[in-house]
Order: sequence, then structure tokens, then C-alpha cells
Amino acid sequence: MALDVSHLVGGYSQIPVLKDISFNIKDGELVGLIGLNGAGKSTTINHIIGILTPFSGEVKINGTSITDDVNKYKNQIAYIPETPILYKELTLKEHIETTIMAYQLDENVAWQRANKLLKMFRLDNKLDWFPINFSKGMRQKVMIVCAFITNAKLFIIDEPFLGLDPLAVNDLLKLINNQKEQGSSILMSTHVLDTAQRFCDRFVLIHNGQVRTEGDLNALKDKYGNENSSLNDIYLKLSEESNNE
Repeated sequence: MALDVSHLVGGYSQIPVLKDISFNIKDGELVGLIGLNGAGKSTTINHIIGILTPFSGEVKINGTSITDDVNKYKNQIAYIPETPILYKELTLKEHIETTIMAYQLDENVAWQRANKLLKMFRLDNKLDWFPINFSKGMRQKVMIVCAFITNAKLFIIDEPFLGLDPLAVNDLLKLINNQKEQGSSILMSTHVLDTAQRFCDRFVLIHNGQVRTEGDLNALKDKYGNENSSLNDIYLKLSEESNNE
């Protein structure tokens, strides 16, 4: 498995936000992480990328845990956060150079990728600009460019469509699909369920720090709806059932 989350219990300040979370992602698979605000999606992501240490359980990427080899583990991950993380002192070019150094990428190959991505997202004439002053959508595009030049094994993408114009959303979805075809795996947390339904291979639905259910859309329809049910219908039904338990 590209990503294997096993019996993960964790949270903040010894408070167990996550309660025995387990799921996996195969090579070349796009999995949607779905749940209400506060369900545990961001906490799960923070454990996967190594910001938080589990109380118990384990996360492995291609068989390596963060305790096995922290550099090998983290260099397999490309992360696009919901809120762009940028350095106010760095230009766009310097953000790219920092990414290349952090991942120890071949500079020529990385810049070939970067130049294509910059042109795709219409940032190629802004290399000397400071992204901290960009609009929300443009800052998000900077994070996308920096993530996709890594050609990582695992992409963690948190609410990627917020602030993006329709053309940028389409470009991002193309990039995700191309990366899948190259064998990378993607975990995408999103509330844009119609897009998730169209592009994700499987779904992991989290509620109150637990995996409520998982599977592809057909499996979820068989269990929680009918052949005409959308992911949104199933999500609302499960949320209502969980709140009534």
C-alpha cells in the first residue's frame, strides 16, 4: 500500500480526537476523505504528514514509518494545505528553489516541470513577485506548483478548490489525473462532493474521529442508498444517522 493508516489514535494535548482510524490507499489511487467540520479530517492529515505524533497506531508510506526514517518518509509526501503556507521574504522563484532543495530534486528536471506548471497556472511572468501579496487563488496556485514539481509518491490535498477560478480547478484536476496515471497516490479532503464523486476512486467517510464507512460509490450506494443516490445524498444520510446515535 502507498499509504497505510493502522489503528490511529491521536489528537492534541492528549485529547484523543481520532479513535482507532484505519484505511489505506493503493498505488495510483485517488481517495476522498469526507466528513463534517470537526470530524477529524485535518487531524488525520496532520498525523500523516508528521506534524502530530500518534498516541497509538501507525502510519506507513510504502512500508516506511516516520520513526523508521523521517527523511525517507517525508520526502515521499507532497502536501497542498487548505490555507497556503508562504514565506513573506521569498519570491515565487525562491519558493520553487526552496522546494527543489528540500526534496533534493535534480534542478534541471525540476525546473522543466516548474516552467510547465507556471505557464499552466499563468504565473510564468511573476517569478520575481512575492506570493505573500497574491490573492487567495494565486497563493493556492503557488502551493500547487511547488507540490507537483516534486513528483511525489503520495499527494495530500486539503480542500484544494477553495479560491480557485474554474480554469484553475480544471487544470488541477488534470494534474491529479496525470499524477495518478504515473502511479502516485492521492488523499484529497474536500467538501466539494460533486467533484469528489466524479474523480475519486474510493471514499473514506469520517465522523467523530472514526471511520464511519469506506468504499467506492457503488458500494456506498448498495449499503446506504440506491442506484440514483449521489455522494452528497449518502453523506447527508450518514451524517444524520450518526448525529441521532
